[in-house]
Amino acid sequence: MTKTASQPTRIDTGTLQDERWTDDARGTIRFRTLISAPETPTDSLVCGVAMMSAGETFALHSHAHAEVYFGLEGEGDVMIDGRVHRLAPGVALFIPGGAIHGIPLAASPLRWFYTFAVDSFSDIRYRFPHEEEKA
Repeated sequence: MTKTASQPTRIDTGTLQDERWTDDARGTIRFRTLISAPETPTDSLVCGVAMMSAGETFALHSHAHAEVYFGLEGEGDVMIDGRVHRLAPGVALFIPGGAIHGIPLAASPLRWFYTFAVDSFSDIRYRFPHEEEKA
């Protein structure tokens, strides 16, 4: 497989459709992936915008790659390794690789920017405890 050279890229979130997990046990969170190869001519970085309405969930999970959340709208509690961290506009949360994290329940609407230092969203292997229990 030949890797395409990275290029400057502009993405308008208004042109993207919401994505969701196919299993609601993972959460009812919605997200829009902005930068991710091969959908975009980029490498080394994946990013997007996640959205939750009041009452929606994002189940606790982990992945090997570190992640950053940056609050855009609303406020909510993010669990990271058993501790609550408040996400709000202008607040960045660094989530170490392997940390178990999520937003068990959004009390109000919440929107944040997320990013990983990987080439493609498909490179991120999400691990949800409820799925491992079934295996």
